[in-house]
Amino acid sequence: MNTIQLECFVTVAEYLNFSKASRTLKLTQPAVTHQIQTLEKELDVKLFNRTSKNVALTQEGVLFLSDAKLILKTAFSAKERLSNHEHFLPFELGCHNYMELHLFPPVLQKLKEEFPLLRPNIHLIPFPSLLNMVENEQVHAVLGTTDGQKKFSLSFREMYQAPITCVCTPKHPLAASRSLTTEQLTGSFIACTPRQIPDSVFALQNNLLINLPPEQRYITESIESAIALVKAQIGYTLYPDLLPARDPELCYIPVTDLPEIPFGVYYAFGQEHPALKRFLSLMEDYLHQPRFAP
Repeated sequence: MNTIQLECFVTVAEYLNFSKASRTLKLTQPAVTHQIQTLEKELDVKLFNRTSKNVALTQEGVLFLSDAKLILKTAFSAKERLSNHEHFLPFELGCHNYMELHLFPPVLQKLKEEFPLLRPNIHLIPFPSLLNMVENEQVHAVLGTTDGQKKFSLSFREMYQAPITCVCTPKHPLAASRSLTTEQLTGSFIACTPRQIPDSVFALQNNLLINLPPEQRYITESIESAIALVKAQIGYTLYPDLLPARDPELCYIPVTDLPEIPFGVYYAFGQEHPALKRFLSLMEDYLHQPRFAP
C-alpha cells in the first residue's frame, strides 16, 4: 500500500467518477484504474461497484475511506514536519453532527494561541464508528453523549447535562410554550434513524413515534436532515439542547418529563497528548459560559 494508491482511491471516492478523478490527479484514467485494482488486490476486497453508468463505494470501501484519509494525512504531516524541521502537534478530534461541530471553533481558537504548533483536524462521522476510532488511537478526543453504558476501554468526562427540547420554528403551535410535557407534544414528529443519533435519544424519539398515526411520522437519515424539515415547517423534533450550538432561527422548548442526557468528551485511558487536558478544560468552560444560560 502506498500514498499514490490511497490518493487515487480517496479522489475517486470523492468524485465517484474515474474521469474527473484522473483530471484532478493529473494521471491517465487507466493509471488511476490500475492503482485502484492493485489496492483492492492488496486489501483482498472490492472497494467500488462500477458499471457503465455510475460508480459507487462498496460497504468495504466506505469503511476503508476514513482510514485512507487518516493514513494520507499522517504521511503528509510527517513530510511537512521533516521538510520544515518543525515539531508540529497533530490533534485529531471527532464529533457526530454539525451541532457538535459548531462547538469547536471558539475552543480551538484559544487552544491554538496556547499551542502555536497545534495542527487540529476534525472528523465528522456518525455513531458508532467514531468511538471505535478513539479505541484504535486514530482520534484523540470525541464529543458525544452517554447513557451510562459507555465503553469501558474509554474515559468519558461529563461536562454538561443536556435537557431534551422540542425543536420547532417560531410559527409552530408549540413555540408559544415556555415548557412542555410529552403529553402536550402534538403534530407531526420528525425522528432520526438509530445509527445517526445516540441510543438514549433514539429511544426517546421512538417512544413518541410509535404512538403517532402514520401521517404524522417522518424518519430522516440525520439530525441535520431533521432540522431541515423542521425549518420547512413540516413538524418538530426532539434533541438534547447544547446551548452554544443552537440555531438562531429555531425555538428550543424544554420537555420537563424527559431525562437530561450527559454530554462530554470521550478519550482513551492514559491518553497523554500535550493539549488534551487544556482542551477538556476549555470545552467545559465554553459549555458553561453564563451568556449561554437560558
